[in-house]
Parts: sequence; C-alpha cells; structure tokens
Amino acid sequence: MAGRVLVGTCNWSDHQGFYPQGLPSTSRLAYYARFFGLVEVDSTFYGIPPPNRTANWAGSTPDDFLFNVKAYRSMTYHEREGGVPRDPSEDEVSQFAECLAPLRASGKLRAVHYQFPPWFGWSPLDLDRLARLRDRHPDDLLVVELRSRSWAEPERWSQVVDLLRESEIALCVVDEPQLGTGSFPRLLEVTDPRLAVVRYHGRNARSWYVQGKSSGDRFNYLYNRQELTEWVPDIRRLSEQAEEVHLLFNNNRSNYAVLNGLEMAEILGQKLPEGRPASPDEIEAPAVQPPLPLEPRD
Repeated sequence: MAGRVLVGTCNWSDHQGFYPQGLPSTSRLAYYARFFGLVEVDSTFYGIPPPNRTANWAGSTPDDFLFNVKAYRSMTYHEREGGVPRDPSEDEVSQFAECLAPLRASGKLRAVHYQFPPWFGWSPLDLDRLARLRDRHPDDLLVVELRSRSWAEPERWSQVVDLLRESEIALCVVDEPQLGTGSFPRLLEVTDPRLAVVRYHGRNARSWYVQGKSSGDRFNYLYNRQELTEWVPDIRRLSEQAEEVHLLFNNNRSNYAVLNGLEMAEILGQKLPEGRPASPDEIEAPAVQPPLPLEPRD
C-alpha cells in the first residue's frame, strides 16, 4: 500500500496576497491550516522560540495538523568563527529541545529538518557530525538536506546512503537549479521508510547564489503545471517506499508556494478546500534578474 502524501509550504508567515486583508499576523497559522495539513517552520533556523510560542502553534491548529521544524542555524554549522564553522553551544541545543517539547507532546511534531550549508561537505568530520544527529534526537523523525555536491560524487554516495539508513535519517530530495558546487542533484533515495521529504526551491538559476533582501528574492519562481506534473512518477515511487511523503514548497515569492502547493495537491487528486487564493495569472510576474556567479556565497 502506498504511503500517504502531504503537501505544504516552508513557512506560513510570507505568502503575500494569500491572507485576507486585515488578518492579524497571529491568526495566519490558523488560516493557513484551513488549506494545508502540514507546514515546515523555518523561523526556528533564525531564532529559537520559547516553548509557550510553540505551544500556541499547536493550540491554534487542528488535531491532525503536522509541523516539520528546521534546526537552529548553529546546529547546522551555519555559524562561523574566524571562517570556521562552530559547534552549537549546550545552551542552544537545550533551548532548541525545549521549543520542540510542546509540539512533540501534542503529537504534531512530525520531523526535525537539518539543512546544512554549502560549506558542509564531504569529510570525515562532517560524516561524523551526520552520524551523531541521532544521538541528539533519539525518538524524533529526522530529515537531512545536503547542499554541497561533494556528497553526491559516485564513489561517496553509497556510503552517505548507508550512513543515513543505519541512523534512520531521511534524505531530503530537492528540486533546485543545478549550478556549481552549491547545488544538490535530484536523488530519489528513501533512507528512512517512515518518511520521505521533497523540498521545491524553484528553478530561478539567476538568483540561486544571491543574498537578497529576503528569501523571496532568491526563490522567485512559479512552477508551471507541466513542471509539477512531471514529478508525479517520482512521488509515486517515493510513496511506495515510505509510509509518508512530504512535498514542501519553498518558492516563497508572493504567494507562489501556496499556489503551487494547492496545484500539486490537485494534480495528485487530493480534495481541495474552498476559497482558493488567486490563480497564477492574477499575481505579479517574477522579476527579471541579471546573470549571477555560479558558485555559492556565504
């Protein structure tokens, strides 16, 4: 029997044009949950929320709503001192664990998502760091997103897959521009049979290595229906190997992620809620951007 497929977006705070005018920001999550049963929390990457805030998230969503939570930035080695990635402090790890507790207690914490930076590449040290993630989360579902192409070299890839399978950590499948060393190929590997995750970053090659004013500048891409439909065979394959598949849209310019999420759900034959947001031809077109370097920046 195929696993169930859930569609969502990679935050709920953006999505310009999706929320009714005048809706308080504190009511956005509840409104979002009318359309989707899953969300990835990206704000936890930038700052660790207090437990009372995550408890409010749990309390403002339906009983069957699910959260994937991104690990704090020092825990994924985005923080550097003297150009060298630093290990997270004990306080940071402890505070992050505390913020997860209310979601876990409510049964709404589905997974913890570790998105590593392009400079987290193949090395004995970083292999060991991957292997030790399970010690930090003995009972949580874990997802790892790699962004350095060095992991995918043919002579290394089988070792990466074996490590993730032994540690029961799901590999995040990505849809993103294939440019230089800071992009990861689309590799359909189910390394934890409980969960498979796909993140759709868009295909805006011109902005892939840009640090814009917001993430919407970088992920400024609206998938067309054909691009989404082409994913159906791969989604079916993932669902045959995993109990649950998460399709998460990170193309968070305007309300592109919402539109593509709902369109993907429709393509997959899922029941859609009433009161859908504007169609693609009713929203602003993606801005044209100049060509940019093809290597990652910090």
